Amino acid sequence: MAQPVTTDLNKIRIDHIGSLVRPAHLRDVFARYDRSQASREELAKAQDEAIRDVIRKQEARGFPIVTDGEFRRHSFQESFSECVTGFDVPKNVSLYYEKRDLNEKPLERAEQNFDEAGPAIITRRGAVERLKLVRNLPLEEFRYAQSVAKAPAKVTLLGPDRIAQRFKWEASRNVYDGLDDFVDHVVEIERQIIAELVKAGCKYIQIDAPGYTAYVDKVSLERMRSRGEDPDRNLQRSIDADNALIEGCPGVTFGIHICRGNARTIDPKTGKLVPQWHREGHYDAIAEPLFTNLKHQRLLLEYDSDRAGSFEPLRFVPKDKIAVLGLISTKSSDMETVDDLKRRIDQASRYLPLDQLALSPQCGFGGIDSKVLSEDEMWRKLDTIVETARNLWG
Repeated sequence: MAQPVTTDLNKIRIDHIGSLVRPAHLRDVFARYDRSQASREELAKAQDEAIRDVIRKQEARGFPIVTDGEFRRHSFQESFSECVTGFDVPKNVSLYYEKRDLNEKPLERAEQNFDEAGPAIITRRGAVERLKLVRNLPLEEFRYAQSVAKAPAKVTLLGPDRIAQRFKWEASRNVYDGLDDFVDHVVEIERQIIAELVKAGCKYIQIDAPGYTAYVDKVSLERMRSRGEDPDRNLQRSIDADNALIEGCPGVTFGIHICRGNARTIDPKTGKLVPQWHREGHYDAIAEPLFTNLKHQRLLLEYDSDRAGSFEPLRFVPKDKIAVLGLISTKSSDMETVDDLKRRIDQASRYLPLDQLALSPQCGFGGIDSKVLSEDEMWRKLDTIVETARNLWG
C-alpha cells in the first residue's frame, strides 16, 4: 500500500464531495452489467482502471485528498443500502434509474415519486426484518483507492438523517419500534462500518447528510408532519445520531456534507447543463443548532446559488471547525472564475475568519444515471478551485 503524505486533514483548503464524472467506457460497462450483458469481473476491471486514472489526475492537480470518484456505485446512497439486507425492495432494481419519472424542466424543483418500487433510500422503503450488515462497501472502496494513491484517500458514507427520511417506518412497526429504534440501529451498523475503515487506516471520512436542508424546506416539513413526525424531534435525533457515529475516533478527520439536492438537466434551448434542486430555504433557521452541535471538524456547505442565502449563518461556526464553501457548481456548464471566487470568499470572511474557510464544489459531480458535465468541464472547475486556494492561502 502506498504511504499517504502527512498533512493536517482537518484544515486542508481544498476539497471535493466524492463523486466525479464517470468516463464513457465505465458508464458503458456499468449499463451492460445491469442488463446482465457484462460479467462482474469485466465491471471490476473497468472500475479499477478508471479509479487508478482518476486518482492520478487528482494527485497531479495537487489535491491533498483523493477519492475513487464513487465509481463503484450507481448513487452515493449505495454507501449504506448496498451494505445491508432487510429493506423491502423489489428484485432486479438496477434498471430503476433509467425508468424513473423525473421532472426534467430546467431551473425548477425536481420531484420524484418516493413511493414507487425502487432501491432502498433512493425510494422510501420499509423493512421486512431488522437490517443486517452483510458488506462494507466503503471499506472495499478505501482499500483499493489507498493502494494506488499517494495522497490520503477519503471515503463517503451516507448519514442517518437521510436513511431515516427514506425509511417507511409506518409500514414497519412489526420490525422497528418507531424512528428512534430504527436510527439507533442504523448508528450501530454504521459505527461498525467506520470502525473497520479506521482500523484499515482511513484518515478522512465524509458523512453525506443532504437531508438537513429538509428542515428549512416548506414542502419537506409538510411531508414530515403528514406522516405524524415532529420536525424538531427529527432534527435533534439526526444531530445526536451523527455525533454518535463519529465518537471515539481520535486522529480521524470527519466532514459532513449538507446540500439542497444535486438534480440537474439539459436546457433544450442551449444544450448546456443547468441546475435543478430538491429543497429550498436558507441555512439561517438551522445554522445555530447544526453548526454549534455537530462534532465534525469540517462542514461542507452548499453555497453556489441564492437558495443558500447569505454567509451570515457562518457566524455560528465554532472556532475549532472549518467551513468548506461549496461555491463551484457541479450542475452548470458555466465556468466560475478565480476573481469571482475570491470575491465571494472575501464576503464570507466577514462572518468567519479566512483561516477557518476552505473551498469545494457544492456537491458531487453526479451518479451513474445523472446528466453531467463533460470530464473536461469538471477538471477545469477543479483546476479553478486549486488556483483560487493557492491565491488565497498559498
